[in-house]
Amino acid sequence: MGKRVVSQVAWELAHSVETEATPAFAWAYLTNVANWNDPPAGCELDGPCAAGSCGTTRMPGQESRRWQIREVSPMQSYTIEASLDRAAMAFEWRFEGLADGRTRLTQRIVLEGENAAAYLEQVQAGFTSSLPAGMNKIAATMARTEARGSGAG
Repeated sequence: MGKRVVSQVAWELAHSVETEATPAFAWAYLTNVANWNDPPAGCELDGPCAAGSCGTTRMPGQESRRWQIREVSPMQSYTIEASLDRAAMAFEWRFEGLADGRTRLTQRIVLEGENAAAYLEQVQAGFTSSLPAGMNKIAATMARTEARGSGAG
């Protein structure tokens, strides 16, 4: 993938939701790339969900987007980074076990890099309004999946 872009953050958004899913199930569910598919988008991972593994997101009518898993702290967090032209987007997922056995999921999206301003409008339009609904959908789906005993993958 290329050298990681280190610079000032141009834009950042974070959102948290709680799910009935247990922390172990939530981790297994969201580290299984098959569960990342959100038709019409599809995701593939070339290797395990581990730092350094690369993947691809495909959307009909758009160029495929390559990304890399930058960091993994098992059962706590992972970060995916997509390189752009002199910029990068990072997607960090954090998992927090709650006292009642449920899980708090937090996703933090960061746009950074010297050319980040070129992507700012598109990124804001794509994520600002859709992140809460998307995370609520994920939280509900994983809770239903665990309740059915369907497994995380």
